[in-house]
This record gives sequence, structure tokens and C-alpha cells, in this order.
Amino acid sequence: MRYRSKAELFGLPLFCVAVGPDLEKREARGVARGIVAIGDIAIGGIALGGAAVGFIAFGGLAGGVLALGGFSVALLAIGGVAIGGLALGGCAIGYQALGGLAIGYYSLGGLSIGVHPQGGTLIHWPFPL
Repeated sequence: MRYRSKAELFGLPLFCVAVGPDLEKREARGVARGIVAIGDIAIGGIALGGAAVGFIAFGGLAGGVLALGGFSVALLAIGGVAIGGLALGGCAIGYQALGGLAIGYYSLGGLSIGVHPQGGTLIHWPFPL
């Protein structure tokens, strides 16, 4: 399925959807690019897809300023595995990390590793205090 809005901003469509294969273009996965992008691979301001990159990204693999997904990399990352400035997730790695396994300068979690760890089992790194 493909849809691209006629309205554009900065040369990108306001809304773009690309889901599934496109036999005419011989594409195995839909790549959506737009201000709001929804697709197998989504790239845009707000991106939703299996792999999503954008200012705000939602997906199995998500990257951007705010990312929510199974594996997230962002300034504010939320997900199963979250890597970023502020990371929240099952495994959170970042400057500030909150999760089951939290690794960061400031960390809070069941197993917390960092300079200032808080929570269950604490590991002070790099030097014990």
C-alpha cells in the first residue's frame, strides 16, 4: 500500500504511507519519507514503522530525539533496550538510566551500574565508594 499526500512542506509530503512490497518498483519493503511517515521503514518528523527514524520515532527499531520501541536510541529513549541521554527500559543505558538493568552516570534499577547507582543491587563504577 502506498499513499503520498499532495501537500508538501520543505519538499517532503505532509503524510506518507508505504507498507508492504511494491512489485512495480521491485521494493521488498515500503520506505516512507514525510513529515508524518508510516511504513516498514519510516523516515520523518513523526515516524512509525518497523524501523523508524525521526524527531519522534515509534517502532521495533527506533531512533531520534524521542524514541519508543523494542530497541531505541535517542536523547529520550524508551523501550526494551533503550540507549540515550535519558533511557528508560528493561535494559537502559544512558547518562540517566532507569530500568531492570540500568547503566549510566545516574542509574536506578534492579541491577544498577554507574557512578551514582540507586536501587536493588548496586555496582559503583569506575571506583567503589
